[in-house]
Amino acid sequence: MNIAVVGTGYVGLVTGTCFAETGNNVICVDNNQKKVEKLLAGEVPIFEPGLELIFDRNTKEGRLHFTTDLKSAVDASQIIFLALPTPPGEDGSADLSYIMGVADQLGDLISEYKVIVDKSTVPVGTAERVAAILAKKLPKKMFDVVSNPEFLREGVAVDDFLKPDRVVIGTKSEKARKVMKQLYEPFVRQGNPIYFMDERSAEMTKYAANSYLATRISFMNEVANLCEKTGANVDMVRIGMGSDMRIGKRFLFPGIGYGGSCFPKDVQALAKTAGDHSYDFKILKAVMKVNTIQKGVLTKKIKKHFKNEVAGKTIAVWGLAFKPNTDDIREAPALVIIDELLELGAKVVAFDPEAMENVKITYGNRIEYAKSMYEALKGADCLAIMTEWGEFRTPDFEKMGSLLNEKVIFDGRNLYDLEQAKSMGFHYQSIGRPKVK
Repeated sequence: MNIAVVGTGYVGLVTGTCFAETGNNVICVDNNQKKVEKLLAGEVPIFEPGLELIFDRNTKEGRLHFTTDLKSAVDASQIIFLALPTPPGEDGSADLSYIMGVADQLGDLISEYKVIVDKSTVPVGTAERVAAILAKKLPKKMFDVVSNPEFLREGVAVDDFLKPDRVVIGTKSEKARKVMKQLYEPFVRQGNPIYFMDERSAEMTKYAANSYLATRISFMNEVANLCEKTGANVDMVRIGMGSDMRIGKRFLFPGIGYGGSCFPKDVQALAKTAGDHSYDFKILKAVMKVNTIQKGVLTKKIKKHFKNEVAGKTIAVWGLAFKPNTDDIREAPALVIIDELLELGAKVVAFDPEAMENVKITYGNRIEYAKSMYEALKGADCLAIMTEWGEFRTPDFEKMGSLLNEKVIFDGRNLYDLEQAKSMGFHYQSIGRPKVK
């Protein structure tokens, strides 16, 4: 099939590349000339495991193309995906100006029937708004607007796209339904479902799913904080809870809060939608409040340990990305904690396998950047772990102890066994578990 993907951000680039991988002809469109030039030169602008391999394969095979020319992409394509940014406004609402702007342009470019697909995460009613803009310039028989939310997890997005556990498609049009079914059938050959529903329900499904996952995270962070006060161990509680089939094991790991481009934005947007419809979504308000507070938990532990004398201390930080296997630092808890440590007068020496270049853009020389996880420890007064990268899970504890001024670890991701930390002589504080002295 012939596909245009408008927007080459995280979602757009993964979407376009993965559609090309199954034999479709894909044209990705972006109005950023420099970005398109880099893509044409074979440069993948984001770190996502597995993406570069299939990007290279499909550009070489001639199935994946890049351009700034929207008209040529529209003329060559039957399906047009809108994978444009929807950043949160000050009130938490999703900014739809990019989507509506492109929709208006499409009204001048479409000359035969097209399926327009909202791939961006958008509020309920957006498909209707896009259709209304198109209808000002086009007869309704020349287009259908479909909602097709993405459920990609950064770090495993390629697998999520190529082997989805479900595909959600919102459309009342039988013609568009047939087109979308044909497009997605190669991805669900193992029997995973394609769910067809109305556009509004599809739009709500995306927000509801992410908000529920964020709720689980905030709930477990509250449980972890209570475990510390009662002497319980959240690891044991998590195992006991997760074995209940009604609950399940996933998203029960406590930490220093959620971040990234999806959960914070989507929870805010759903809360704003509720407010716009005069509904007080109390749980979502609590989820956001808990997450904000949780990002400060590690700093409080550090302050208490050093008896509020953090100024002049050197803090080694492992992990800057909001989660492992990505270079994405949007809403990363690590950055909130670093800001707090700098405000307290501490010196921060950081290491992350992928995200340091992005952090340098924001922080410059306000912090130091180590070339390796162990280099960050040299002369540091403690280690603070912010992201659960695989290489941090089984370190050389003896080497760590020899490099640190004091054998002190503050672990925001609960990576290490308590008995192991104790046997190696570390003062070890984690989230929701007993302190090791």
